[in-house]
Parts: sequence; C-alpha cells; structure tokens
Amino acid sequence: MSYQMAADMLERRGVSLASVAEIVYILQSAYYPDLSMEECLASVKAVLGKREVQYTLMTGIALDELAEKRLLPQPLQAVMEADESLYGADETLALGITGVYGMIGLTGFGYLDKIKLGIIGELNDDKRGIHVFLDDLVAGVAAAASARIAHRHEGAKVYPHVTGTE
Repeated sequence: MSYQMAADMLERRGVSLASVAEIVYILQSAYYPDLSMEECLASVKAVLGKREVQYTLMTGIALDELAEKRLLPQPLQAVMEADESLYGADETLALGITGVYGMIGLTGFGYLDKIKLGIIGELNDDKRGIHVFLDDLVAGVAAAASARIAHRHEGAKVYPHVTGTE
C-alpha cells in the first residue's frame, strides 16, 4: 500500500484531499495566522503516508463498500445500514489514526466527530451510500494532520513567565 493508493481510495469515495485540508485549516488557522492551505494539504499527505493510516483507511472503506453491496452478515449489515449511534467500531477504528500525533489528535477528533465539519458532515448526511466508517476516518485524518501542524509549530507561542531556569 502507498500514499497514492490511500489518496485514490478517498477520491473514489468522494473525498478530495483539499476538502480534508480545508478542515485542517479551520482547526489550526486561529492558532497560526500564517498557516497556508498548502501546509495543511502537505500535512494531510504526510498523515496518509503512514502505513498504519493506510491500513486503517483500507479496512474501514472496505467495510462501508461491503455494506453497500449487502455482503455483511446479519446483524452487522443492519447495524451498518442504520448507522447505529451506539455501534462505536467506526470511531474506535478512526482513533487509531488520531493517535499517530498524540493527545491533541484525540481531542481534535472528538470535536470533529461532534460538529461534523465540512466533508465529514456531507458524508454523514449522504444517504446515497454507506459511510459509517468513512466520515470518522476522514475526521481522524483531519485531526491527525491538524495535530501534526500543532507539533511542527511547537514553541510558536511565547510564555513570558517561563524563564527556563525552573
């Protein structure tokens, strides 16, 4: 598996990398006023370059596609078709992506899972297909890419009360 295969899987399911980068920009631009969309897109691509992220995307997208074809065993098929709110396996899988960049990825994911920003909300509301896993996976990628930016900008804020001698 490669970065390009992961990007192609997302594109095939209607998710552009630019739409994920837009979410990253919204999450981080308030903290880093000089942040560019190019940096956000580069961060999304870097997250997709991680093999564990690629495998997680492959697994979740395959489950969504199998559910669309009605190829899952019951009662899993019914749970996927109804997008049961207590299912939780979709969020659990996506949390594996957020952990790549630490706790800030986890908190970002929780926020995105709640408000369904941008393409995440579009996927969640789209009744033409089954996106039980995909909306959470996209939130996971966006949260991880956002956390990556936060880590790369470590020290961007100055704390005048810290002298460095403690």
